[in-house]
Amino acid sequence: MLIDRAIVEVRSGKGGDGALSFHREKNVPKGGPDGGNGGRGGSVFLIAKSNVNTLLAYRHSRLLAAEDGEKGDKKLQFGHNAADVTFEVPVGTVVYEEEGNRFLGDLSHDGDILCVAKGGRGGRGNAAFKSSRLRVPRVAENGHPGEKKRIILELKLLADAALVGFPSVGKSTLLNIVSKASVATADYPFTTLEPNLGVVTLPDLGAQFVLADMPGLIEGAHEGKGLGIAFLRHIERCRVLIHMVSMDGERDPYEAYTAIQDELRLYGAKLEERPQIVVASKMDADGAEERKAEFEKKLGFKVIGLSALTEEGITPLMKKAYELISKTEPFPIYIEESDEVGGMKVYDAHKDDKEREFVILHPKDHLFVITGEKVTKEYGLYNLSSDQGVSRLIAYLNRIGIDEALLEKGAVDGDTVQLCDFTFEFIQ
Repeated sequence: MLIDRAIVEVRSGKGGDGALSFHREKNVPKGGPDGGNGGRGGSVFLIAKSNVNTLLAYRHSRLLAAEDGEKGDKKLQFGHNAADVTFEVPVGTVVYEEEGNRFLGDLSHDGDILCVAKGGRGGRGNAAFKSSRLRVPRVAENGHPGEKKRIILELKLLADAALVGFPSVGKSTLLNIVSKASVATADYPFTTLEPNLGVVTLPDLGAQFVLADMPGLIEGAHEGKGLGIAFLRHIERCRVLIHMVSMDGERDPYEAYTAIQDELRLYGAKLEERPQIVVASKMDADGAEERKAEFEKKLGFKVIGLSALTEEGITPLMKKAYELISKTEPFPIYIEESDEVGGMKVYDAHKDDKEREFVILHPKDHLFVITGEKVTKEYGLYNLSSDQGVSRLIAYLNRIGIDEALLEKGAVDGDTVQLCDFTFEFIQ
């Protein structure tokens, strides 16, 4: 069973907290600070492996996590770094962050590695804060938090060319003939339930290419009808499309052709821009020659006639496909939008405006709440078990302009200000 899409949560390890400690030993006066730094949290990596063919392992494994770093200790003992963890995925896996569908990476080669969650840095112990001006630092730093996110894994098969068309036009039969694939075939729609790959060998040219057989498309596939939407993603890597249209008379060839072209266009990955070979299949059917002639007349160009029964047209088709593949560059899975025009960076005053570090809420009288991803993340680094730690936090809040923002919101002396689980009294 081909599992080609999975959503998992990844969590990297938190950095270990730095230690707040002073050296105490008999006959060693003024030993000084000796709190060690915390260890780095483990990171989460994905690695592409050619011997992995499906995302089945992630169908039920919903959490990929690394361990936290070890805390620092007295006597300048540094915490151990946590081990990074690596999970194997098939070659051809594309990774997105679920929130905002942000592209993270394309693991298209065997051995490609992608870090999907970076481990947090270890916090500094009080020994790291010692200086000529601060001889007795009573402050230590908490470890940086790890990353937590949900990611989408999508497998997009690595094929050079793909067979597309309505169900029962002969795609699987053709793949079986030109390669050693053993795809089930039958005379009813949707025999093929998942993409199949085969290697086509051309002895005359001393060449090979990978051909994919896609489950039949129907009208509305891009909206989720039939099996098409589940497998259209596999066509995105293909450099050439072989569009098979049946001449058996069960449906009008030109209407079938335009319907599939519309589905490729509406899918939204510019599939209609791929080089395409149009094939008239089942030419051994009664009246096929007349239908092919009428089809070509409506198209305005010649198509390749094909019969699996007599194997007519198969060799010319494979040679033409290889010729197109050879001169067509791979299509990128993801194109990053550039903000450069004519080689010069264009700055947008709104886009480049510095994101505010905090937001102040006023839920009720005499209470103000400081929120925001940046300020809460920074707050997590401060060890508030000592007066110096609290002083460092207050200095940071003053530096980012909390006092001015509170005044703008109408705060007066004696009001309560809350940041996460830390509260203090506002004094102008």
